[in-house]
Amino acid sequence: MKYDKMALTFEAQADLLIARGLVADRDRLVERLRATNYYRFTSYLYTFRDPSLSQGEGFHRGTTLDKVWNLYRFDHGLRQLMLDAVETIEVQVRTQLAYHFAHTYGAFDYLKPGCFPNFNPAKSDFARWEVKLREQVARAQERKGREDFVIHFFHKYGDIHDMPPIWMTVELMDFGSVLSFFRGVSIDIRKKVAATIGQPEEVVLSWLLALNSIRNRCAHHARLWNWRMGYTVKIPNRKFPEWHSPALPNDKLGIMLLICRHWLARVNSSHSWHERVEQLFTAFPGIDVAAMGLPPAWRNNPVWKGIP
Repeated sequence: MKYDKMALTFEAQADLLIARGLVADRDRLVERLRATNYYRFTSYLYTFRDPSLSQGEGFHRGTTLDKVWNLYRFDHGLRQLMLDAVETIEVQVRTQLAYHFAHTYGAFDYLKPGCFPNFNPAKSDFARWEVKLREQVARAQERKGREDFVIHFFHKYGDIHDMPPIWMTVELMDFGSVLSFFRGVSIDIRKKVAATIGQPEEVVLSWLLALNSIRNRCAHHARLWNWRMGYTVKIPNRKFPEWHSPALPNDKLGIMLLICRHWLARVNSSHSWHERVEQLFTAFPGIDVAAMGLPPAWRNNPVWKGIP
């Protein structure tokens, strides 16, 4: 079937939404649409649709621009908070991986595929990871991406070494490279990293996969609020009863709030991230938390409350 819809002016977009039942001042709506692409804006309108109206394109009675825009603003704040959490978690994982790897193998053995028993040779996992690391190191020596500590290293040691030690290289890795690092190392190193947050390594791996997906989504300013994740995270087993009071859906953002809360508390017991999350929810009291996989009394969850 050929897509034959024509481009609409901002004014025509506004008229279409108003005709479908959105209650809005037309000039204000046009202003919003000029700053926010129609399909980005209407993704927040989707949950307000009434299937019985206008062939499923109409909106429930009382759907106002303010309601939709508040949801948009809430989601914006949520992305900022998740990016903040992911940054702290990523830095902690980098630190732990470099530390335990260096103490197990040495400063430069990350360039040896034999030190990565969980990379798949058939898929050239190590080779692709190494190529990416070398690109990141090269970029750090260029004017646009210059990192002074890399320049200094090669100025002093470049006659012998073509790559920095692991504790330097890890600082140049993006989250995808860090994730590959974690996946490729021995189970023993994974367990040591995972032990810092009191969880099994296979649980932590699933958490990192989901956090990487969330980070990428946030970087593209995509909707988080009611998004169903591409990765289902592992929830700690019954040895950790606090994760089952109640257990949350493992493919929605609610469980990721608990995961970040738990992780950040282990990294820094005085971290205030969870307080800022609560402030966001308080500022937008009408948000449908069930769409995030959260129960109404989610703040009483023992993991969220920091128990144990």
